[in-house]
Amino acid sequence: MNKELMEALDVLEKEKNISKVTLLGAIEQSLIQACKNHFGKADNVHVTIDPETCDFSVWADREVKEFVEDPALEISLEEARKINTNAEPGDIVKVQIQSKEFGRIAAQNAKNVILQKIREEERKVLYDQYYGKEKEVVTGIVQRVMGRNISINLGRADGILSENEQVKGEEFKPTERIKVYILEVKDTPKGPRILLSRTHPGLVKRLFESEVAEVRDGTVEIRSIAREAGSRTKIAVWSNDPDVDPVGACVGMNGARVNAIVSELRGEKIDIINWDENPAILIENALSPAKVIAVMADPDEKTALVVVPDYQLSLAIGKEGQNARLAARLTGFKIDIKSETQARESGELYEYEDDEYYDEYEDEEYEGEYEDEQYDEAYPEDSDEESDYYEPENASEEEDAAEYEDEK
Repeated sequence: MNKELMEALDVLEKEKNISKVTLLGAIEQSLIQACKNHFGKADNVHVTIDPETCDFSVWADREVKEFVEDPALEISLEEARKINTNAEPGDIVKVQIQSKEFGRIAAQNAKNVILQKIREEERKVLYDQYYGKEKEVVTGIVQRVMGRNISINLGRADGILSENEQVKGEEFKPTERIKVYILEVKDTPKGPRILLSRTHPGLVKRLFESEVAEVRDGTVEIRSIAREAGSRTKIAVWSNDPDVDPVGACVGMNGARVNAIVSELRGEKIDIINWDENPAILIENALSPAKVIAVMADPDEKTALVVVPDYQLSLAIGKEGQNARLAARLTGFKIDIKSETQARESGELYEYEDDEYYDEYEDEEYEGEYEDEQYDEAYPEDSDEESDYYEPENASEEEDAAEYEDEK
């Protein structure tokens, strides 16, 4: 029994997470390579290794000849009969090869074969480990800033947080712990290249899964997410259980759950709304906290006309159009927002006054789950715009939405 070899293999298997079978295969290849370097060829060389005891043997098949021309492939009749007394010219004899006979160069090459195999397997193990965590959130430690990119230590490998995937205004210090979204894992000769993100909508989804038990177990589903990283996120939630309030479950007692996520996102505001299969109701919810008078949605064309009270127009549009823009991305509809006065002047409101989506409203402040101070900064009271048309803006946003749909 080769105890030293067994102990070495056990240590490698434990530390590098490389199976013993793979390591034994590397040793077998190294011995064949050593024979090739020593004899010039190794086509007739065979290696057997006992995985239980790690004992190994090396032999070569050589043809018996009276006159030897190639010692690597042939053996003299006299030498053959020392191994097998019944050997005759033309027979194949198994000749034992002692590894101690190998020269220094052959031994060094064999060592390099083993080391190369270990490095390859280590890279493969790392790639498989982090590839399995793709589209997940992990905690990393800020290592260093490389130009405009940041190197994040994830444990056994480092990830790259590129400038495009960083939230504008966020600054990190070395040794700081942060949560990042694994965007993609690429296999390279130098090991896995792990691309990270702090701006992807999937980061918010995964944070809710880790913070909210109902989302984690599937009772509450996040149906859609629209995010402008660093500023505001809107998410639409739906409950499989009629006794569970999806918005309340995500907000938590006194806002504890959502506040933990807001803290991790460094103050990014999060609006949580109820998902509804009725597009008109969904659009109305998405535009909250603005009060809506009427929604005329066309599911086929994916367009909607929304009428709001005159004093709520700026709130519905939001600062620099953010509220309407996020609502359009959340619902997938092109949204045209008009004030009540403008809608009546164009005659569009009268056409729908008897529609089920039209509700009379009173001139009072919006009352609901959203506190006024949460929106004071984001949505100014005054706006010069009277009507705006918003749609899910560009290809990148549509790609984000598509990626999010794939993850669900």
